Amino acid sequence: MNLVELVAHVQGLTAIAIGVIIGLGALGACLGIAIMGSKFLESAARQPELVPLLQGRMFLLAGLIDAAFIIGLAVALLFAFSNPLISALRAAVGG
Repeated sequence: MNLVELVAHVQGLTAIAIGVIIGLGALGACLGIAIMGSKFLESAARQPELVPLLQGRMFLLAGLIDAAFIIGLAVALLFAFSNPLISALRAAVGG
């Protein structure tokens, strides 16, 4: 395999990895927020006097869940636009 074929192979596998990172991250964030929202509604129905306290905590956790997805998105964009694997591959091959 020459350098061009290796770079194309790495770019193809990187595209698949980016799709997996974004897809599973979005799925996990959606499921996490959905479960948290359902538990919030259950607890608000049981004890309506605690709704202000629970609502603040729910929004805090929603932000933390979304932050984990956005960090994964940033890593995926790093690999999409400035792939460090390709420069390491070129250095290893000597091209």
